[in-house]
Amino acid sequence: MKPIQLSIPCDNLTAKGSRRSFLRSVSVGAGGLALLPLGRFADAAQEAKRPKVAAVFTEFTYRSHAHVILENFLEKYLFNGQLTDPGCDVVSFCADQLPDNEMARDVAKQYGIPLYESIDEALCLGGNKLAVDAVLSIGEHGQYPQNELGQHMYPRKQFFDQIVEVMRRSEQFVPIFNDKHLSYRWDWAKEMVDTARELGIPLMAGSSVPLAERKPPLEIPPGEGIKEAISIHGGGVESYDFHALEVLQSMVESRRGGETGVSTVEFLDTDALWKAADDGRWSVELAQAALRSDGQHVDDLQSLQEKRGPAHGVLLEYADGLKGLALRLAESGTKWHFACRTKSNTSPVATSFYVGPWDNRKLFSALSHAIQQHFIHGKAPYPVERTLLVSGILDASMHSRHQGGKPLATPHLQFAYQPQDFRAMREMGDSWKILHEGIPQPPGIDPLGFKL
Repeated sequence: MKPIQLSIPCDNLTAKGSRRSFLRSVSVGAGGLALLPLGRFADAAQEAKRPKVAAVFTEFTYRSHAHVILENFLEKYLFNGQLTDPGCDVVSFCADQLPDNEMARDVAKQYGIPLYESIDEALCLGGNKLAVDAVLSIGEHGQYPQNELGQHMYPRKQFFDQIVEVMRRSEQFVPIFNDKHLSYRWDWAKEMVDTARELGIPLMAGSSVPLAERKPPLEIPPGEGIKEAISIHGGGVESYDFHALEVLQSMVESRRGGETGVSTVEFLDTDALWKAADDGRWSVELAQAALRSDGQHVDDLQSLQEKRGPAHGVLLEYADGLKGLALRLAESGTKWHFACRTKSNTSPVATSFYVGPWDNRKLFSALSHAIQQHFIHGKAPYPVERTLLVSGILDASMHSRHQGGKPLATPHLQFAYQPQDFRAMREMGDSWKILHEGIPQPPGIDPLGFKL
């Protein structure tokens, strides 16, 4: 029986260059890595069967998400100061696009991983039935168009549908990880989660930023009352708004009363943002506290725009009355800040999210570790509903922006979910005592950057 030809093949829209499959018998190992002096390998997963993983991605270029995630699947890496074995084996690649500077073919050859022309082949290892234990779906980077709302039309839903089609045909359902938000469209994101629930597919999604070290340390106790919260980033509309919203949601979801969703979403351009501040709709003091959390001297927020570019925001009203804001005003795309007012503190509590050396590349070790735990145990370490809610907020914000900043009621986002304690997945800072800013960022597949 021939594999089903799916309607959206892996080499879809704008792929550049011809595609070849590689199948070469070479060992996938750690290249002679020795034990770090600090302790033993974190190899708990090795006692169990190592899941075979298919990796599907839009493109594999230097510092793309495929690169910075997969290098932690192909080699041992540092997580919380421990040299950690991935506990999984990547057994197939599928690249949607192969630009001139792509790495997929060289990495496939180096590690003996076949590079397939379709998702179907990658999941079936060239056969007719699902032959892997988990699927890594990375729909970020690559040449994809934007729609009229300014949303990047990454094919995450198309990837998901093709993956699920193989599972349905094989009558076998395995864990999936979807990088970043589920889809740029709310209805598609909701359909992905509903389909996973219906079929019993363990589904995980999201990004690395909530897993970053918090400096200064900040833990908001479960059940703490939160009145207002703000999350600050330094990147662009949509792509970095997602990160700020995800940080915000990860910090407030365990508040008193539990998560019940968001009732209103409003995009604020620069002028509307400062007018909303003047009107008391969001707190400048809270934003100052967030930015000062990493030692910045901050007085006049508006003057920061001269150095950091125009500010914008996504203003939220939660169903329980909590006010939230994702604000674009940090000094770079690798700076993240959070502050909130709690009912047990008279002053704001605040922290920054330190992403580690190499401009955020090393924070993906924490995300990779979380994904690996998902694949090994068949259970997401934090709820996919968090990412679903953020996906819906982000989509609503882009609709609001397209409509001139009109506040949009979001009854579809008023849903509850149960948060999980994900501290075991977070980088607490011990890795940065070993892998520090003074170690140059290496090319290629090299999660450590130094010889052991």
